[in-house]
Amino acid sequence: MKIRPLLLLVGIAIVSLCSISFTFKQNHNPEMKTEDSVLRHIVLFKFKEGTSREQIQDFEKAFASLENKIREVRSFEWGLNNSPEGLEKGFTHCFLITFHSEKDREIYLPHPDHQEFVALIGPWVEDVLVVDYWSN
Repeated sequence: MKIRPLLLLVGIAIVSLCSISFTFKQNHNPEMKTEDSVLRHIVLFKFKEGTSREQIQDFEKAFASLENKIREVRSFEWGLNNSPEGLEKGFTHCFLITFHSEKDREIYLPHPDHQEFVALIGPWVEDVLVVDYWSN
């Protein structure tokens, strides 16, 4: 009869682990938006061979200036790739724009100041990668 308390403890442990797992999945589901959620818009650039450092610095400043020109941009940050993994596939610049809502992003994308930036940088970009996601 000593086996029953052991089975009871194992059963309680399993139920506890299932509960923790369910709670983790529920609280960390990237599809679930909460009142604290923000929409992240990530843009990666790979510049064409021959694009000068000065041109790239002008592009960096122009992109950063959009935060002050487009009020729907909640925050803006950027940086240069410094990963030691060697998986960047030529992408050197990462820009992170944060929005409160999809509506804000919908205003940003066709906004004249954003489109002016896209036209400015377009001829110098070999490739661009964009990923958007909700962050809780």
